[in-house]
Amino acid sequence: MLYRLQIKNIALIDSADIIFDGRLNVLSGETGSGKSVILDSINFALGSKADKSMIRFGEDEASVRAEFEVSPSSAAAQAVEDLDIECDGHIIITRRYNTDGRGGIKINGNTVTASMLRGVTSRLVDVHGQSEHFFLLSEANQLKVLDGLCGKAAIDVKCALSSEIANKKAILSDIAALGGDEQERARELDLLDYQINEISAASVRVGEYDELLTRRNLINNTERILSSLGGAAQALNSDGGVVDLISAAARQISSISDLSDDYGDICTRLDELCAEAQDIAESMGDLSDEVTFDEMEAQQTEERIELLRGLMKKYGPDEQAVIDFLDRATARRDSLLNSADRLEKLNAALQESEKRIFSLCVALSKERQKVAAEFEGRVVEQLKSLNIPDARFVVEFEKFDRSTADLNSANGSDRVKFMFSANKGEPLKPLNKVISGGEMSRFMLAIKTQLKDINGISTYIFDEIDAGISGMTARTVAQKFIGISGTTQIIAVSHLPQVCAASHAQFLIYKTEEGGKTVTRVRRLTDEQKLDEIIRLTGSVSSDAAREHARQLISQFKK
Repeated sequence: MLYRLQIKNIALIDSADIIFDGRLNVLSGETGSGKSVILDSINFALGSKADKSMIRFGEDEASVRAEFEVSPSSAAAQAVEDLDIECDGHIIITRRYNTDGRGGIKINGNTVTASMLRGVTSRLVDVHGQSEHFFLLSEANQLKVLDGLCGKAAIDVKCALSSEIANKKAILSDIAALGGDEQERARELDLLDYQINEISAASVRVGEYDELLTRRNLINNTERILSSLGGAAQALNSDGGVVDLISAAARQISSISDLSDDYGDICTRLDELCAEAQDIAESMGDLSDEVTFDEMEAQQTEERIELLRGLMKKYGPDEQAVIDFLDRATARRDSLLNSADRLEKLNAALQESEKRIFSLCVALSKERQKVAAEFEGRVVEQLKSLNIPDARFVVEFEKFDRSTADLNSANGSDRVKFMFSANKGEPLKPLNKVISGGEMSRFMLAIKTQLKDINGISTYIFDEIDAGISGMTARTVAQKFIGISGTTQIIAVSHLPQVCAASHAQFLIYKTEEGGKTVTRVRRLTDEQKLDEIIRLTGSVSSDAAREHARQLISQFKK
């Protein structure tokens, strides 16, 4: 329920702090006193579009804070939790808007968008006459109403539908694993054949790509290699080169090698160094002989590199990944080629599943149509008691057959529209196309007397429900309000003394002048003040008789 509403700088309200009762709350006051401002403030908190004109003249910013108390297991609390916002049964919405067109929205201290806010508030409050928050203007919600009326019968069929749809999805998954229908299988087989042939023809070998890169590098540097090898060999073997110099050094030391072991060791090392230098020179010569440039080999190496690179780009980052892809593609092709019998059985199972789903959709539709016929009669009866004597109400079902049925929804295949006509001779039209604000409030009142906790919404707001109502109809409205408020909080703007008398909390909206400015004030009336308001609403002059009449009016709703 809406427990507390704090308003600042909206229209003529500079500041207001309203604590509501959990049952029937009635707002009354003179025409133009600002009752609509209270509802506009609630709508603003619920997520309606902001407008600079709502900001009080001379102020820079308007704000509203709405505190709700709900069950922690309610749909509204769950919607808050779904936003990763903690909710222990308290939902506090704050919204502000300034003259620059900027604003902010928070739920329990966490910043949210307007659409996120509406996702929560649509489960909290139903503001009748304001289409963005009216539960029954949505055809999806109209279907929920019928299912609520069906009770266990609808629940059982929808559970069976959910189970069968899950079975259908499993069958479709198996069919997809086998390549789908014949055309899909043929397309996949063509692709697999192409991929297998492409990889197989390449004879991919692990490590080949790196080897080819090394070989290409050598080919591209042939001239540089030959030049380096030749220069180094010449430095070693040419007259006066490294080998000759080491030999000369060895001869010098050999003449004294017999005088000391150290001299002998040096002589041995020089001989070994000379032999190593000669061997290196010979090796470089052999390497030079092996280095050749073959233009055909260079071209083939480049083409092979590009081939492997293309395969790895399509099938995996390296040769092993390409080979693994080939193995999987081959296995998949073999599976598809051998799946014809299995696919035929699955397609037969799919047809049987869809047949069962369609039968369940038909069964669910019959249950809905059965309760809809009874529902229509009861709602029309209620509307007549609410001073809409020529009201007609029909739940229109869109026909479906096997070819047009939705076989993928646990809600069945029904599409419904609540069709309404308030006046004799006027055709039935969809609810949101023909119904006025006052008629909408009375229509919802008629609906709510027939339904208990169908939509889970905890607060209903009725705006000017008393338009064109008086006498016994007014008493009927008040009685229906009392009945509904036993389970759902009601906030109603009303000029009816009967509704005021039935209220659990009465609020007077009035204008006054303060500091040279007109302001709107909200005051919760005491029991005695409530008597004065009832006298005003009846148009009577305050007297002992009028006061006694007001007491009697209140007492008849307290029985």
